[in-house]
Amino acid sequence: MSFAFGIGIGTQNNQGEWLEVFYQQPIMKPERELIDVVETALDYKGGNHAIQVTAEQLTQFANALRQTGATGQASLAEKAASSKRPVVVTVLETDDAASSTPEVYLKLHLISHRLARPHGVKLDGIFGLLPNLAWTNEGAVDLNELPERQLKARLEGRTLEVKSVDKFPQMTDYVVPKGVRIADTARVRLGAYVGEGTTVMHEGFINFNAGTEGTSMIEGRISAGVIVGKGSDLGGGCSTMGTLSGGGNMVISVGENCLIGANAGVGIPLGDRCKVEAGLYVTSGTKVALLDDSNQLVEVIKARDLANKPDLLFRRNSQTGAVECKTNQSAIELNEELHANN
Repeated sequence: MSFAFGIGIGTQNNQGEWLEVFYQQPIMKPERELIDVVETALDYKGGNHAIQVTAEQLTQFANALRQTGATGQASLAEKAASSKRPVVVTVLETDDAASSTPEVYLKLHLISHRLARPHGVKLDGIFGLLPNLAWTNEGAVDLNELPERQLKARLEGRTLEVKSVDKFPQMTDYVVPKGVRIADTARVRLGAYVGEGTTVMHEGFINFNAGTEGTSMIEGRISAGVIVGKGSDLGGGCSTMGTLSGGGNMVISVGENCLIGANAGVGIPLGDRCKVEAGLYVTSGTKVALLDDSNQLVEVIKARDLANKPDLLFRRNSQTGAVECKTNQSAIELNEELHANN
C-alpha cells in the first residue's frame, strides 16, 4: 500500500521550478486500485514522484479513475484539466524524506487536513525544498521576479500586496479545517494541525508540524513540533519551546486540561491537568522545589524530572523567587462560550 496521493494545482517561476502546490483532496494510504490507474494512465513506475501532467492526460486519467469508482478524484482530475496553472499528480510510495517541492506540500497538507498528526510524517530536509517566496494577493511570487510583477501591477493600475516573505504560506489559503476559529489567519502556517473546537485568538500562533488535539483556547505560541491536548488553555503571550533550536531532543507537548498562564512558557512536556503560573518560564534545567501538602520542602530537582507527570502546579515564590511545584488540586474549566465554534 502506498503512503499518500494527491492531485495538485501549483505555481511555477519563469524557469519552470515549483513554488507551491494546492491539494484539495489529498489521500493518505490510497487504495491499490487508484495507484494501478496512475501506473497505467500516467506511466508511473513506483517510488516517490511528482508527475506534471497535461490537460489531455488529466482527461484520460479522470475517465480511468471513474471506471474504478474513484468518483471524487475523477471529478477533481476533470476540473484540473481546465486549469490555467500547472497540475501535478504526486504519489508517495513511502514516507521517505521528500525530494521535491510538490512532495513537501503534500505532506504539509496531510497534517492540516488532519489525515496525519504532528510527527506522523517525515519532514527531514524540507527547508531546502521550500523556496523563500513573496506571498501576495495574487499568490506566490519568486522573489527574483517580484520587482517586475510589482511594476506590471502598477502600470495596470493595481497594487501587488506582499503579505509576507517566507518559506511557509498561511494554512487557510489551502485548508480551513472544520469547527475552528482563527482570528488572525496569518499566524497559522500550512502544516499546522488544528483540532476541531480550537479557538486561535489574534496573538495565538501555530507553527507547522504542531497543533491542538481538540477544544483548546490558544492565545500564545505553539512552536514547531509541539502538540497541545484537548481542553487546554494557552494564555496571552505564553510560549512553548519548539524542537528546531536549542540542541535538545525532548519533544515538548502539553497534556489535556492544562493552563499555561499569560507570558509563561514551558520547555518540558506537561502531563494532564497542569498549571504554569503567569510569567513563569519552566525549562528542562530549571531547579524546582517540590512542596508537600503543607508547603514544606521535600527536595529540589530539575524540571525535566517532572516531564509528563500530571496534576502539577508550577509557581514562583514571590518572596524568594524560587520556582516551586506542588499538586494541582483544581481542574481547569475553559469558557464554553469561547469554544462555541459552530
